[in-house]
Amino acid sequence: MDAEFVNLTAENLSEEHLCCIIRSKKLHPGVEAKRQWLSERLGEGHVFRKLNAKATVFIEYAPLETAWVPVIGDNYLYLYCLWVSGSEKGKGYGRMLMEYCLSDARNHGKSGVCMLGAKKQKAWLSDQAFAKKFGFETVDTVGSGYELLALSFDGTKPRFASTAKNEIIPNKELTIYYTMQCPFVYQNVETIKKYCEENEVPVTFCPVDSLQKAKKLPCVFNNWAVFYKGEFQTVNLLPDMTSLQRILKK
Repeated sequence: MDAEFVNLTAENLSEEHLCCIIRSKKLHPGVEAKRQWLSERLGEGHVFRKLNAKATVFIEYAPLETAWVPVIGDNYLYLYCLWVSGSEKGKGYGRMLMEYCLSDARNHGKSGVCMLGAKKQKAWLSDQAFAKKFGFETVDTVGSGYELLALSFDGTKPRFASTAKNEIIPNKELTIYYTMQCPFVYQNVETIKKYCEENEVPVTFCPVDSLQKAKKLPCVFNNWAVFYKGEFQTVNLLPDMTSLQRILKK
């Protein structure tokens, strides 16, 4: 089964599809933005492994030291995303991808693997119930209910950066931190920008464009975070304006 998967490399990145948004002809700005983001990460040990088919089946992880998240720890891998959707569900692909990641961690002498979770499963986070079947457990929490899950091989534990537990910023207007790691981000930024212009809603977009910025973010983060009235709201993207309107009514 291993031959059915492919890892993205500098050599094949321009030719391979990126799973989340599959387009056969027209270039998609979100996909191309992610492709550019990945091109700068692959040399840092970032791994994007996918089913060798036109399907949304992939895992994405990186050494924690170079992962663009406010999580601190020695010698861990950070799992950004594990996604199997559509007709590919139920075929064991998720298990294969997770086992590959864990094996990769062990083979490189890592202390373990960690990922972002929550007390209540969030739509834009990997399935934490699935991860817990492999032994992942909560090792740190923040006030908003998000959790850091980890599978430790040696008893050590990663933690959220102290800034991530603040969950408060001075800016009271709608504020969104983001990277272009997720191909849905580009479109979501444009949609929210248009809505806010049409409805005279003040908004600030804060691109997280360096590892240093990511490690010092004032909240938990995978590739997106929303604040309103100075308070952290969610890491979920807001693809429909109903989600945004719900936040603005607070």
